[in-house]
Amino acid sequence: MLSEGFVSAIYGAPLSSNTAMAKDVGIYCHVLRPTHSIKSTFKKSSVPVNCLAVSETHVFAAQHEKAYVHVYSRTRGNQEAFVAFPERIRCLTLAGDVLVMGTAEGRLLLWETCTGRLVSTPPRHVQAVSCVVATPYHVLTGSDDSSIHVWSLPQLLELDPAAEHEPERSLSNHRAAITALAANPSVSLDTNFCVSASKDKSCIIWNYQTGDVLRTLIFPSFPLCFSLDPCSRAICVGCEDGSLYLAEIFAEKPLLGPQSEDASTVVQITSAFGATQPDVGPASCMSLNYDGTMLITGHPKGHILKWDVADNKTPVELTNVNAAVTNIVMVSPLPAGKTTKTFTVTKPSQAERTYTFTAQFNSYLPSQTRFDTLLNSPGFPQDALQSAMAAFQQPAPAAAGEEELRKQNEELWEIIKEQKELQKQTLQRYVEAKAARP
Repeated sequence: MLSEGFVSAIYGAPLSSNTAMAKDVGIYCHVLRPTHSIKSTFKKSSVPVNCLAVSETHVFAAQHEKAYVHVYSRTRGNQEAFVAFPERIRCLTLAGDVLVMGTAEGRLLLWETCTGRLVSTPPRHVQAVSCVVATPYHVLTGSDDSSIHVWSLPQLLELDPAAEHEPERSLSNHRAAITALAANPSVSLDTNFCVSASKDKSCIIWNYQTGDVLRTLIFPSFPLCFSLDPCSRAICVGCEDGSLYLAEIFAEKPLLGPQSEDASTVVQITSAFGATQPDVGPASCMSLNYDGTMLITGHPKGHILKWDVADNKTPVELTNVNAAVTNIVMVSPLPAGKTTKTFTVTKPSQAERTYTFTAQFNSYLPSQTRFDTLLNSPGFPQDALQSAMAAFQQPAPAAAGEEELRKQNEELWEIIKEQKELQKQTLQRYVEAKAARP
């Protein structure tokens, strides 16, 4: 069985002095399955909503109303670095080994944790960046000014210092501050989308590469947080009144796809699949597990609850951390699939123009490549000869446009022959005319 886990972060002082929880702890690393337990903790951290990011080796936590980020090593179990930035950090996320941060002044900061390179954009948002999410090729930022910007990640990381950082497009259908943002991992123009939540009591599903609104969902109260299913099948939404809603994207009446209604049709979501008690408070953060069957929610009274999405049973309290829970980040039980791993982060620096990439390989490099084998073999190895002979026996595939290119070459050759013949006739007439002169 795969071992699932998640990381939670809290904000503010302890709610009660009569508790068995350890003092000064701000971040908890949990084991979810097969049985829940707290595996490890990190101290001295007060993390607001949307300010926690977790990689395979590190935990990054921005501090409330502060211009710095705490970096914790998951492998060594301690605080590795205290990193200061020029502006207060309001939200952050990871794009590979790049930590993407939104600031209170409306700009983006990108820190390459393997090199220490720091990229800063102009303040394109009028107000603070409230949430940020990364896809393989884009960064999306939501703001208190109700707008969403779509940025090209390769353009943001250009090495040209004179490059201008402008968003590709802006999504501006909301009428209040953006509270949450998520995107599916697809890179196809036809299937990728993002979801935004706002204090105007709506969630909007967008095709963020075209800027089109795919569906608008309206809730009885404004969404505080939501979680997108890992397979992009549904959206779990937690609202201010304590209700939890489940909007299935590909249900009997799908929200998206060829069989769905016109994109301009607004969908009212009124049937809640769960609700929290007043002494627990509304969900301030949530996350679905890797197969989308369990929902983990964090609450302002310190409760962390587990909901069974499929059976819709009464939630189970996993633990009470005695402080407002602001962030829940699931840790995938599957290997990351990366070739390198960052064991020690490099602090950011804008002064340097040359950087050193520091990382470790996840596996041993092959001791001998195929080129080394061919180079050190006497003569040609038998398998190389057989492969070469088989390649010669196969007919060469026709390249795209090869026939058109052949016709163009033939036409060009005819033109050259005509020009040569014309030159020959002209020279002959010149010689004859010169000989005819007295």
